[in-house]
Amino acid sequence: MSALDQTIMPAWPAWPEYALVEDLLPSLRDFAHAGRVALATLVTAEGPSPRPLGSEMAIAADGRVAGYVSGGCVEAAVASEAAMVLAEGRPRLLDYGVGSEVVDIQLTCGGRIGIFVRELREPSRYMNELAVARRERRTVTVRVAATDGDWRVEEGEHAAEPGSYAVVHRPPLRLVVVGGDPVSLAVATIAPMVGLEVALLRPHGPMQPPPGIAPVLYDPRALPVSLAALAIDDRTAVYSLSHDADIDHAVAAHALNSQAFAVGVLGSRNKIGSRIQRLRDDGVGDGELGRLHLPAGLPIGAQTPHGIALSILAQVCQRDRARQP
Repeated sequence: MSALDQTIMPAWPAWPEYALVEDLLPSLRDFAHAGRVALATLVTAEGPSPRPLGSEMAIAADGRVAGYVSGGCVEAAVASEAAMVLAEGRPRLLDYGVGSEVVDIQLTCGGRIGIFVRELREPSRYMNELAVARRERRTVTVRVAATDGDWRVEEGEHAAEPGSYAVVHRPPLRLVVVGGDPVSLAVATIAPMVGLEVALLRPHGPMQPPPGIAPVLYDPRALPVSLAALAIDDRTAVYSLSHDADIDHAVAAHALNSQAFAVGVLGSRNKIGSRIQRLRDDGVGDGELGRLHLPAGLPIGAQTPHGIALSILAQVCQRDRARQP
């Protein structure tokens, strides 16, 4: 009896909760602890595709899944193929969509995708290397051999080469929020749901962050101290929601002179001109001002804290997407 025959595969989920998992590291850790694990990677796409290249799906030996590689059209088939990969010990390149020999599985978008499925060897080392790179906010590339699925992590961002696939892992987007009002709380609550880390600065605030919220950084010190200690890279957006003109100015000036890809200030449209002039007077140029959003958030007519938070998070995601090739 084969390993596949011995495995009792659970019924496919009635709802695609697996597709809500963007960070696969916790699931991989859980799956690997229970046994072997396979990883499916979207490596080619012709025509429209609901997922970007490099999207991945983890499949446990017991059939549990996390992540997704299409709009739900092929995930069940990929999980079944992954079980065969674990049973046979050989990777597979799956081909679905227009022109594929798999005629019973078609993509509603009308495209064609290739998915490479392999057993994740040395999963503990894999997860550790990616976790360290994430913690240190380094971009790394996982290069996977097409022949046997062996992998290695390379520093920086690299394209695929003949005979291998490449998956780039960038640091999570980080949103620095300065303030302690209801909008700040709403932003800090919702942001992790869309994959953003939150750093919360509240000058002269309480010693502990808000109950039920776990930012990656909470700093209640005086603003000059917290800004001086703040690390801002090109995966960071900075939004001042303080309702204090001097704090907003200090935050915007500091952020616009950093690598922050987006900077926002909450406030009235009537004060935009004076705010911008004050920044110019402090030496902020037009190029830097192009990253400034006044007032913060997309104009969706929001009036509640959660609605305004949604407009801010949508703006951050839009600005990040706009700079990608």
